[in-house]
Amino acid sequence: MSKQKLVVIGNGMVGHHYLESLVESGFAEQYEITVFCEETRLAYDRVHLSAYFDGSSADDLAMGTPALYDSWGLNVLIGEKAVSIDRENKTVTATSGDVLNYDKLVLSTGSYPFVPPVPGHERENCLVYRTIEDLEAIEAAAKGSKVGVVVGGGLLGLEAAKALRDLGLETHVVEFAPRLMAVQLDEDGGQLLRNKIEGLGVKVHTNKNTQLIDDGETAKHCMNFADGKKLETDLILFSAGIRPQDELARQSGLEIGERGGIVVNNHCQTSDENIYAIGECALWNNRIFGLVAPGYTMAKTAVSHMLGGTEEFTGADMSTKLKLLGVDVGSIGDAHGMTPGAISYKYSDDNTESYKRIIVSEDKKTLIGAVLVGDCEQYDTLLQYALNGIELPEHPESLILPALDGSSAPALGPDALPETATICSCLNVTKGQLCCSIDDGATDVGMVKDATKAASGCGGCAALVKSVVDCELEKRGVEVNTDICEHFPHTREEIYHIIRVEGIRSFHELLEKHGKGLGCDICKPAVGNMLASCWNEHIMDEQHVSLQDTNDTFMANMQKNGTYSIVPRIPGGEITPDKLIVLGQVAKKYNLYTKITGGQRVDLFGAQLHELPLIWEELIAADFETGHAYGKSLRTVKSCVGSTWCRYGVKDSAGTAINLENRYKGLRSPHKIKFAVSGCTRECAEAQSKDIGVIATENGWNLYVCGNGGMKPRHADLFATDLDDETLIKYIDRVLMFYIKTGDRLQRTSVWMDNLEGGLDYLRDVVINDSLGIANELEKQMAHVVETYECEWKATINDEEKLKRFRTFVNEEGGDPQIVNIIERDQIRPA
Repeated sequence: MSKQKLVVIGNGMVGHHYLESLVESGFAEQYEITVFCEETRLAYDRVHLSAYFDGSSADDLAMGTPALYDSWGLNVLIGEKAVSIDRENKTVTATSGDVLNYDKLVLSTGSYPFVPPVPGHERENCLVYRTIEDLEAIEAAAKGSKVGVVVGGGLLGLEAAKALRDLGLETHVVEFAPRLMAVQLDEDGGQLLRNKIEGLGVKVHTNKNTQLIDDGETAKHCMNFADGKKLETDLILFSAGIRPQDELARQSGLEIGERGGIVVNNHCQTSDENIYAIGECALWNNRIFGLVAPGYTMAKTAVSHMLGGTEEFTGADMSTKLKLLGVDVGSIGDAHGMTPGAISYKYSDDNTESYKRIIVSEDKKTLIGAVLVGDCEQYDTLLQYALNGIELPEHPESLILPALDGSSAPALGPDALPETATICSCLNVTKGQLCCSIDDGATDVGMVKDATKAASGCGGCAALVKSVVDCELEKRGVEVNTDICEHFPHTREEIYHIIRVEGIRSFHELLEKHGKGLGCDICKPAVGNMLASCWNEHIMDEQHVSLQDTNDTFMANMQKNGTYSIVPRIPGGEITPDKLIVLGQVAKKYNLYTKITGGQRVDLFGAQLHELPLIWEELIAADFETGHAYGKSLRTVKSCVGSTWCRYGVKDSAGTAINLENRYKGLRSPHKIKFAVSGCTRECAEAQSKDIGVIATENGWNLYVCGNGGMKPRHADLFATDLDDETLIKYIDRVLMFYIKTGDRLQRTSVWMDNLEGGLDYLRDVVINDSLGIANELEKQMAHVVETYECEWKATINDEEKLKRFRTFVNEEGGDPQIVNIIERDQIRPA
C-alpha cells in the first residue's frame, strides 16, 4: 500500500509542533512528508528571541535539527519557498520549479510584521523584529548608532525595546494608542508600566502618529509626528503588530477573512477539506491568535482530525504573564472589565510600585479578568480561578490585597483544581494528564515533564507543575523526598544550619552526629563546599581532602586528555604589561595552550599534574593568585574601563570591579558566581547577565541580581538603585550569604530566587528591610570569609604534605608519556 503524500508549508514553532505531534501519534510512517522551510534555518524558539542579545546563539534557540528531522523521516526543503497551490490537481510548486503532489496539505505560514506605510519607512536602518536574520541586522545597525526607536508599544514592541537597550542605545518607544500594551492592560496598569519602564531609562511617547521619516540633523532619521513634534534617531524598529501570511492561500482561492487570515473550522480545515491551516495564518471564528499556545492546540487538532480523532479547536485563552524590561506584567481574560454587570476591585501600592485589578461577575462568584503590573505573584492562582470557573472566596478582593494581619491570601492548592484544569498553556497539558503520567509510572517531576512535555514551552508553569506533581505523589503514598542523599535525612539548607549552629568542622563529625554510612559523591562535595563557606579552611586540609572532586582536589580543571588548565585571578580584567609577559613566559616554558576567556582572564591549558605546583610557584612569584576556576565559588568580576578612560563612563567601574573581586574571592557557594560592573548604562560589561551586576548612574550604582548565561540564560533583575559604595557592598554581602544559607545543591542564583516564596520582592524584604532579622549575622559571616582568605595555590606550595598529592605516578617522577598533543594554529591541542 503506497503512502499518502503530506506537504507542510512553514517550519516555525507551530509547524514544528505539528510535525512533533504527528510523529508522537505513531502514524507519521503512513505519510510521505515534505516540509517547506522558507528560512535558511530550521524551526527555532521565537518566544525567547530576545535571549539572542543576552548571549544565546541561533543553536541555543533551535527546536529542530537535520538529524532529528531525518530520524522522523521528513524531506525538508530548507530555504525553499512554496509559490503556488493547484487545488484541482493537488500540487504545490516551489521556487525551484519543482512540483510536489499532496493528498493532505498543512499551511503553517505564520504572520509577517506590519510596517505602517509611512513615507520613509523603507530608509536604511528601518528594520523589523521577527527573525534571527532581523536580529543580526539590528545588531549590525546598532554598532553605528546612538539612539534607537521602537514603533509599537505592545508585547513585541517592548521586547524589541529591551533588545535596543541591551545593545547600549538610548531607547525610545513610540505608540499610537494612549498607553502601552493597550490590548492587555487597563489605563492604570498601562500608566504604571510606563512609569517603571521610564525609570529604567527607556523614553515612552504615546498618542503619536508618525507622518514622515526623513533626514535628521543630529541623527540618521527624523520622525515627524501629527502633533508637530519630532524625534531624531539612528535606528527604527517597527513592531506595530502582525498580519497573517495568507497570500498563498488567497491565490489558490481558499476562503479568506475580510481583514485577512485563512478561514478554518473547529478541525482547522480550510474551505478545502484536504487543506488545513494552523497558527497565526489561520482565522477561527473571525479571530487571529497571536500567541504560540493556541497555535500548538491547532497543530494537535489538525493531527487528530487527519487521523480520525475527535479533538476540536474551540478558541484559546489569551492570558499572558511575562517580564518586560524587567517589569512583571500579567493579563487575564477581560482585563478591561467590558462584561455587562462586572464588578472591579483595584489595589495600587506606590511604595512597591505594583498595581492589581480583578474583574468578577455580578454575583461575585466568578473571576472574569485581571491585570497585574509590578507583582505577578498571584497570577497562577487567578488564572486557575478564571480558566476553571472555580468559585471565588466570600471576599474576592482578598486575592489581591496584602495580608496586614499576618494571614495569607486565600490559597488555591493543587487539590482545588479540577482534572480539566490547564496547567501548561503552551502545550495544553491538563492536571488530568499529569495525574495519568503518575499512574503510568512517573515518580518525580522530571519524569512527569518528560511524559507530558509540561513546562517545556515558556517555562512559566514550572512551579505549578511541581506543586501538582508533589501533591499527587503524596496522595498516592509516594514520599516526596527532599533529603540531600541517602546518608543524611536533611536538605542542604538544614545541613548548612547544623554546621553553623553546632560548629561542625569536618565531614566525619557531621556524618557521625547526623548521618549514616560512608557518604557518597553527592553529599561529600556538597558538605565540603558548605564547610568552606562557613569556616574558609583550605580545601586540602586533612579533614576536607577526600570530599572534593578532581577539579577542587587539584585546584585546576581537568581536560579531556587528562591534563589540567590553570586560570590565575586577574581582578576586574586589569593587568599590567609585566604580568602579561609572565603569563606568556610560563605558557612558553611549559608548552601550554593559551586562551582569553569571556570573563577577561587568561586560561592556560595542557599542564600535567606534576607541573601544577611548579607553574603556580612562578605565577605567585609574579603576584598572581588562584582564580578559583575549579570551584563552586566566585569566578570573575568583569568590567569596562569606566570613567577612568571612557568618555561615556560616569563612575570608576574598573576600580569597583577590582574591589569587589578582591573582597569576594575564594567565597564558596552552592554554584559558581559571576559578577560584572559597567561604568554607564551602555552596559559594555554585560552586568545584567550576571549573578551580581552593577551599573553606574549619575546618582550612584544600580544593583542587579540573579542573572546568568549558560544553557538557560536569564536576565538579572533590578534589585536596588542609586546606591553608594557602602550600601552596595552591604547589600551584596547579604544577598550572597543568604544564597549560601538557603540555596540548594548546585543551584544557580537565578533558580534559587525563582524558588524563593515571593521571589524578588521577598529577597528585597530580607536584604533591604531585614524582615528576618538576620542582616547583621549575614554581614558577620561574610566578614569572616573576607578576613580569613588565603590563596589555595600559595598555601599548597608551602606545605610539603599537600605537595605529595601532585604526582602522575606514585612510584616515579615525571608525566604521563601517553598524553600526545599536535600543533594547530601555532598552539598545542590534544591529538
